[in-house]
Amino acid sequence: MEFFLDTAEVSEVVEIASWGILDGVTTNPSLIKKSGRDFKQVVREIAEICSGPISAEVTALDADGMIAQGLALKADLPDNVIIKVPCTDSGLKATKVLSDQGIGVNVTLIFSAAQALMASKAGAMYISPFIGRIDDTGHDGMALVAEIMTTWKSYRVTNTKVLAASIRHPQHILQCLLLGAHTATMPTKVFKQLVKHPLTDRGLDDFLADWADVEKAGKA
Repeated sequence: MEFFLDTAEVSEVVEIASWGILDGVTTNPSLIKKSGRDFKQVVREIAEICSGPISAEVTALDADGMIAQGLALKADLPDNVIIKVPCTDSGLKATKVLSDQGIGVNVTLIFSAAQALMASKAGAMYISPFIGRIDDTGHDGMALVAEIMTTWKSYRVTNTKVLAASIRHPQHILQCLLLGAHTATMPTKVFKQLVKHPLTDRGLDDFLADWADVEKAGKA
């Protein structure tokens, strides 16, 4: 599975990238607003830190506007930046035009397997089902990922990766792994939770305590 970081905080990208396992970064208008910085400058800095796909989202609602913004972003930002568009009829039109020009597209705000398949047919590089937002409505977000993975298998979809988004906790990641999702994007908090385990910490404490005894005995 590809591990993406969902953030617009450059310091967080630097920290997680230093682990050597960061495959890409997703951003969105809400994250950019939270950062309080210039959109293009933030994306440019992130793209220089992480060589994997960096999603930069358009804000136009019409297809022509999305296409124009997407082309402008690709012309002005590093090569590893891909364009993020919403799953609407206009978004599908823009995805088709951009992907036909060899531009990677991440179709976001996916809430059904039908939307996912249509985005794939339009040429999306990634589709992003929003797990946590479905959970918030009282439904099971992971059921959507399962439906999409079954659809991918049934129709032998190979051109589009399933990028699980709106990740809230490590169990979401574990379930995505078991279902075979290609990619997951998560906040820094979840990255850190994934690497932590109380038995790892306890084992390390035991090893260090035993080693301290060994050193003490050697000095006796």
